[in-house]
Amino acid sequence: EVKVVESGGGLVHPGGSLRLSCEASGFSNSVLSMNWFRQAPGKERELVARIFPVSGTTNYADSVKGRFTISRGNGRNTAYLEMNNLKPEDTAMYICCARTTNDYWGQGTQVTVSS
Repeated sequence: EVKVVESGGGLVHPGGSLRLSCEASGFSNSVLSMNWFRQAPGKERELVARIFPVSGTTNYADSVKGRFTISRGNGRNTAYLEMNNLKPEDTAMYICCARTTNDYWGQGTQVTVSS
């Protein structure tokens, strides 16, 4: 059974930091990329960051470049999202997606940035 589980969300003041974790398991195929998406109420889901575990290559949305860092854990199917200098507009449900020949989604973890 494939499982994708996120953790680490919460409430933080503007300028603060959070670290999200994503652990995926149960795959019969290799994970090609680990991806963090976010979705705010009334907005479309957007790709925030992704990492290709084999090469270590990363990509970021322009809105988070220089503030967010995605990294991989010791296992290929673990990814972290370090978020610094958080802004109110970063408030959203953050959802991890493990991509093989299919996409496998977690339930998400809420991040709220508010004073």
